[in-house]
Amino acid sequence: MIRKTIALAAFAAVAVAGAAEARDQIRIVGSSTVYPFATTVAENFGKTSSFKTPVIESTGSGGGLKLFCAGVGVEHPDIANASRRIKKSEVETCAKNGVKEITEVKIGFDGIVLANTKAAPTFNLTKAQIFQALAKEVPVDGKWVANPYSNWSQIDAKLPNEEIEVLGPPPTSGTRDAFVELVMETGCLELPACADLEKADKKKFSSVFASLREDGRFIEAGENDNLIVQKLQSNPTALGIFGFSFLDQNSDKIQGSHIEGVAPTFEDIASSKYKVSRPLFFYVKNAHVGTVPGIKEYVTEFTSEKAWGPEGYLSEKGLIPLPDAARAEAAKKANAFAPMTM
Repeated sequence: MIRKTIALAAFAAVAVAGAAEARDQIRIVGSSTVYPFATTVAENFGKTSSFKTPVIESTGSGGGLKLFCAGVGVEHPDIANASRRIKKSEVETCAKNGVKEITEVKIGFDGIVLANTKAAPTFNLTKAQIFQALAKEVPVDGKWVANPYSNWSQIDAKLPNEEIEVLGPPPTSGTRDAFVELVMETGCLELPACADLEKADKKKFSSVFASLREDGRFIEAGENDNLIVQKLQSNPTALGIFGFSFLDQNSDKIQGSHIEGVAPTFEDIASSKYKVSRPLFFYVKNAHVGTVPGIKEYVTEFTSEKAWGPEGYLSEKGLIPLPDAARAEAAKKANAFAPMTM
């Protein structure tokens, strides 16, 4: 019985490897924010190597990691892009499904912006004001109530007397996760009633800052950032939430709002002066390395100075590079396919 079990296990391992070899093109899924960087690397990789250009899908960070963690073999993706770090629960799901060794590659930084059409005035907002505009519940006269604000000027008379309409990513998006953490949570804590709530009832506090409006003031626009840009151009009073790289690529059409008095520029994100920024990652399924052709070479291309360095072609796309020492260490670990630990 033991011999039979060992034989079946060996057969299954060979079958998995054989299935992976049956696919001669890297498959990548995940973050819409990392998508343009990964696509640029993939195109360069396809042109300058003997391997086929990888196939990349923009599914959102959460959606991509779900696909990535579903198993090993030809039917599962090789790499997942993410605009947030993989969660412990996702690593556990991966392990349950046989994805036991994962290489984590931090590729750089990106800012999260609230942008509007260049035909309209630039917004200058605080995190507290953004929280009050977008939270499902807000404090009014000492009580937590359904958000009553319909215009920005109702929050602060210095803000435009325009209707609140913000287009943003869905819950599966890493940009949404980071926006909630970096803007909604910290903005909430700037309000005395919210700071008191955090001390009194942490569960309620977490629900308050993470719950966005469902009355049409906040609109989930999917993972297609191009669609948000089109909608901003047709509605001069609307704002959209996305990564700095996308703002950078569409700077002829849209402009970033100042947050806490700081504009979302490459220099101010790199120096941490602009506070709404987050690291970007991709994750490699080590079981596919050496079986799906080109994974090693793709990782080498992505982590080369000509790609992700300060003068590399990804900085032209809006990627904020890691500091020199951190970048060198990340490249070393990536190319060694060192399994990550949480």
